[in-house]
Amino acid sequence: MGYALAMALAYGLESTPPQMTTELVTNQGDERVLLTGVAWADYVTMRDLLDGPRPKMTFLQGQLELMSPSPAHEYWKKNIARLVELYAYVSGIDLQGYGSATFKLEMGLRGAEPDECYVVGKQLDRFPEIVIEVVHSAPLLNKLDVYAGMGVAEVWVYAAGAFTVNLFDDRRYVVSARSRLVPGLDFELLARYVPRTDGIVALRDYESKVRESSTP
Repeated sequence: MGYALAMALAYGLESTPPQMTTELVTNQGDERVLLTGVAWADYVTMRDLLDGPRPKMTFLQGQLELMSPSPAHEYWKKNIARLVELYAYVSGIDLQGYGSATFKLEMGLRGAEPDECYVVGKQLDRFPEIVIEVVHSAPLLNKLDVYAGMGVAEVWVYAAGAFTVNLFDDRRYVVSARSRLVPGLDFELLARYVPRTDGIVALRDYESKVRESSTP
């Protein structure tokens, strides 16, 4: 039994048990479970009960995905955060990070825990302006639908070695080559550094590239 599934069964739901669909991605290390027919109150209860090590949760209108991330997923997301924050530092951008905080919207029946998230030039109000999602195995819920309901301005998705930048525009996301909030960020360059395993050497090399590109 996968970790995420075991946690779902261990804590259970207070209302009528939902139909459960499971998908375990053992070849890549991620484990995912999809529960359908979940009441908002049950989602909130499960989220509050599962303190400490637990699967990541995404809730969308009665469906709840639990995901136990692999080491590779966590490595990529940590590298992305380091690189993006280094870029912001070099470029003088006031990027405020909130990691994988939980965001909930009861009226829209939505809840999510991004891999990383930020606001620019201010403190967090209700929802982040930028969300970063790493796709190491296929999600069971469309997180863009979740974030659209929250009005998140930008969702940067890293999958298959490349970034897709989604900008919120008139209730939906439109793919763009650039960020509006961090317009100078080169996503092709960024993507080349995400899988690198040489740590400080990669960071120094990336910093050098960023400084070169910003020199008149």
